Amino acid sequence: MSEIEKVLRQGALVAAPALLGMVVRVNGCAARIVEVEAYLEEDPASHSYKGPTRRNAPMFLGGGHVYVYRSYGVHWCLNIVTGKEGVGEAVLLRAAEPLEGIPLMRSRRGERHPDHRLLAGPGNLCAGLGVDGSFSGEPLGLRVSLQGRPGLVRAVATPRVGISQATDRLWRFVDPASRSLSRPLGRTRA
Repeated sequence: MSEIEKVLRQGALVAAPALLGMVVRVNGCAARIVEVEAYLEEDPASHSYKGPTRRNAPMFLGGGHVYVYRSYGVHWCLNIVTGKEGVGEAVLLRAAEPLEGIPLMRSRRGERHPDHRLLAGPGNLCAGLGVDGSFSGEPLGLRVSLQGRPGLVRAVATPRVGISQATDRLWRFVDPASRSLSRPLGRTRA
């Protein structure tokens, strides 16, 4: 079992900060993960809170799978499933710094942005990397892969973004040195 597989099986609160600095590879592109959020089954802000459904079923597959959902009917959002099989939890990839395939990311976004802002925000990240709902439920290593060593970035924890429940939980983890964050740091805890 690889180091990242071990981390993913430990759960979202362990995996989320450990994913910072790792490289996600998708569709001919690579990007360094700089912002994530953790979602657990007992968390009222999580899709898995009320148990398995057809939509959230990939969250219950166990660490090392992909969960993709559409937010507000507009943007795709990419999550890495964590924890044990049967427990619904995942880490949302909120932002990344483009490394390879920048012209392709730019063409997919269809807008003019500085390189460091191409993948700032979960919808922008999926658009730039070409991720859609067809990825949901796949194991890592097919179309989405992670590379690097987990836990190399000193994470800063803040409240999660865009939720209305459990807003006090500091389960958004960011690389404070990155210019590619979706939102400024705000209230933080190292």
